[in-house]
Amino acid sequence: MVLMSFYTKADVKQYIRDIRLLLTESVEEMTDDRALGIIEDYVFSQERSSSCSFRDNTALIERLFLSLRCEMDILQPFIDDKSISEIMVNGPDSIFVEREGVIAQVPLSFDSVEDLQELIRRIAGRVHREINELNPIVDARLSDGSRVNAVYGNIALNGPILTIRKFPERVMTMGDFIRNGTVSLECARALNALVRCGYNCFVSGGTSSGKTTMLNVLAQLIPPGERVIVIEDSAELQINQIRNIVRMECRSPNTSGRGRVDMTHLVRASLRMRPDRIIVGEVRGGEVFDMINAMNTGHSGSLSTGHANSIPGMLKRLEAMFMQAVDFPVDAIRAQISEGIDIMIHMSRMRDGSRRVVEIAELTEVRDGQILTNCLYRADCGMTGNRLIHREKLEIGDIDDRENLSI
Repeated sequence: MVLMSFYTKADVKQYIRDIRLLLTESVEEMTDDRALGIIEDYVFSQERSSSCSFRDNTALIERLFLSLRCEMDILQPFIDDKSISEIMVNGPDSIFVEREGVIAQVPLSFDSVEDLQELIRRIAGRVHREINELNPIVDARLSDGSRVNAVYGNIALNGPILTIRKFPERVMTMGDFIRNGTVSLECARALNALVRCGYNCFVSGGTSSGKTTMLNVLAQLIPPGERVIVIEDSAELQINQIRNIVRMECRSPNTSGRGRVDMTHLVRASLRMRPDRIIVGEVRGGEVFDMINAMNTGHSGSLSTGHANSIPGMLKRLEAMFMQAVDFPVDAIRAQISEGIDIMIHMSRMRDGSRRVVEIAELTEVRDGQILTNCLYRADCGMTGNRLIHREKLEIGDIDDRENLSI
């Protein structure tokens, strides 16, 4: 979209109001061609249209169409662009997008702070969440599953902030991971074996390292006959092969501060649902206590993710989150983590924007106050261990199931 130089923001807002008054039918029920025709007739009926360039008139028509017809206003073209993975709005006049790992600013802006805030409120409202000056931060999702984070203008110094993480339309498979270099074939075989045999796996990594995508890929390897409980802050995972599945999402409190349902509530509720496996989208706080307890009480094959720079760093963060929930001695916490989590999988984002599994390690025991790990895979040297010492004594070299890897 091009920028308008002749029409001011005040003009655009007035034109939008005028067009809405002209409409005799619902905007939602109107076809795109019909809406575009009404907008064009209106614009070319204005005296000013004859004195400005074709480029400005075309830009105005496109801007009015997006405002009236598109769910995401001026961001809709970026939502529709399959090559864009992230949209970052830093106030009404600063919009960036990430395309194939490269971030660039785009020459677009919202007409006002109020327009951007209204878009954020609409997004939050669609998933029954609120954002205002009393609740200035919200996590939400779009109808296509894209992840949304928004921060209101009263705490963001450069205006309301909106960040949208898009996910591919087609669900990625382990075969896709092999083809794009995220995992090697031997690593994929190992992960396939670990999930199918019911090991509790935890995916760690930094921001935008591919943790959620990896979790989704691992979930696809779960045998279809099992009962799976999925718990997320905002629903993102796409698990299609499991028929016996329960999906739960956190809920924010209402304006009076009531009705909040957090991850801890949902993890506890899941234990009464006869799960074969529990998938927790991301642990961020005290819910790790209930998740580890579930892993230690017969619920094998659980999957989850967390933010960290390394596997040792993730273990330290889990200890800290555990302490938020209960006042346990640190040695007891480490023992619980070591017994509950079998496998740690660490993801990293490379300088070229690609994502890779850089390490897989098994938690073995606690010795001298430290959780010991047995490295099974490193990206630079391949498989480093030939067996898993827990339940199945599984020989990784024996796994060669191309069909289940979707290669």
